[in-house]
Amino acid sequence: MKDWNIDSTWTLFLDRDGVINERIIGGYIKTIEEFHFIEGTRQAIASFSQLFSNIFVVTNQQGIAKKIMSERNLLDIHDYMIVELEKQKGKLTKCYFAPGLKNEPNSIRKPNIGMGLLAKNDFPEIVFEKSIMIGDTDSDIQFGKNLGMKTVRIKTQEPINIDADLTCLSLIEFSKIISLGYEK
Repeated sequence: MKDWNIDSTWTLFLDRDGVINERIIGGYIKTIEEFHFIEGTRQAIASFSQLFSNIFVVTNQQGIAKKIMSERNLLDIHDYMIVELEKQKGKLTKCYFAPGLKNEPNSIRKPNIGMGLLAKNDFPEIVFEKSIMIGDTDSDIQFGKNLGMKTVRIKTQEPINIDADLTCLSLIEFSKIISLGYEK
């Protein structure tokens, strides 16, 4: 990882479910009450906020298209997540989500690059080759690779068919790896 030469010009992209918060396998986080941060996540994002100038969440949320939840439900969850992270000195630049169904052609849904292109349009300073995508599924890792990013997989129960550049147990483990290699 030392050869990545990470500095404040780099951008961090994070998947949400299974990376920031506990994932409901086969289900959806529909309310704030169902949203539970993974242990250490708030501290990790606070640490990342000291290094990365931009931190984005990119999340597939087909529960909206399935009418299991509304876009307003999702936005409320994201508002809650942002406020809770700010209490720990963490910051998220912006959250992007793909509300479409998995099997529908949809240019925005990961592993397609749509959410990355939206972020680049909103924040032209993003350089994908100086970006890291952290996710727990093949679609997250493929999204990062499709845009030329470095990729970090958070270990999961899901089958792994696409190798990431690095695998960690959690965001807090990755934040410790970065802080060991990049203390200023």
